[in-house]
Amino acid sequence: MPKIVINTRPIARAAPLTNHLQVAGFTVVEIPMLTLQPRPTTDDDLALMRAWLAGEYKALVIISPTAATSGLNVWQSLVHSEHDDSGDAQPDNKAANIASEASEALVAPSQIIAVGQATAAALTQANIDAANYQVRQPEVANNEGMLAMPEIERLQAGDKLLIWRGLGGRRLLVDTLQARGVHIDSIAWYERSMPTEAMIQYQQWQQDFFACNQTTNTTPKQAKPIVVVSSGAAFEHWTSIVKGAREKMSEPKRSNDIMSDARDNLPLTLADFSYVVLGERLANMVAAQRLSYWRVEDLTPDTILLAITTNP
Repeated sequence: MPKIVINTRPIARAAPLTNHLQVAGFTVVEIPMLTLQPRPTTDDDLALMRAWLAGEYKALVIISPTAATSGLNVWQSLVHSEHDDSGDAQPDNKAANIASEASEALVAPSQIIAVGQATAAALTQANIDAANYQVRQPEVANNEGMLAMPEIERLQAGDKLLIWRGLGGRRLLVDTLQARGVHIDSIAWYERSMPTEAMIQYQQWQQDFFACNQTTNTTPKQAKPIVVVSSGAAFEHWTSIVKGAREKMSEPKRSNDIMSDARDNLPLTLADFSYVVLGERLANMVAAQRLSYWRVEDLTPDTILLAITTNP
């Protein structure tokens, strides 16, 4: 049987990995453990954006494509607003002014650092003037890779750095720079939550998994599915789902229960899976539960495929 890989990445980011692994012969199941919800833009967020546009920050770090898209929209809006406030726009030529502003290049007031290729791609779709600053990327798309960049290494006590991100997330970059005396501000453009359908999707997959094992005379431990996990929040949600499904399987059988046909199987535990995890912090979380895992330093499909195929 082909190895099973469970892709827990948010639905908007899952396809490249899923397609890559399917081409390589894996059976891939998408069960997103995170959904990304936009957050309202506050007055404080706008104040930070205006301070960045005024040149108060040495660099801007953008953590994800979602953060890039959200930040770019506000950046563009602020530029348009400034043009309107300047009195340059003529009422009888409003449509022409709007078209002109839409095509006008955005002038970056500082270095811009995109954490990964997908984030950089989101930025290249915008009309950003690269005369002064180009979008930079770390060689390795994680916090360690950013810390090794010259643009980050040269930051000193008293310098200011702005981060576009989602609510929560990894802290290594922030903690390291703050310990150096760098002032960090951040704008959380979105927040992560567990998809409402995650439990049902997992239960349905587990039912199919049991049925397939019965057909092929294999057991879950003989064919461990591989779970790709990209964040601590996703792993916490995955843990909750697996434990929740075990509890449901111990309840009295009901005829309309999605798990009713799987009651005679032993419920899967976290240890019945192997894990591909991103970075040191997440690896430590998985190791603390004595689970088998392979650590990767970026989430490119090639990196994940290599981790899976070079480990038993």
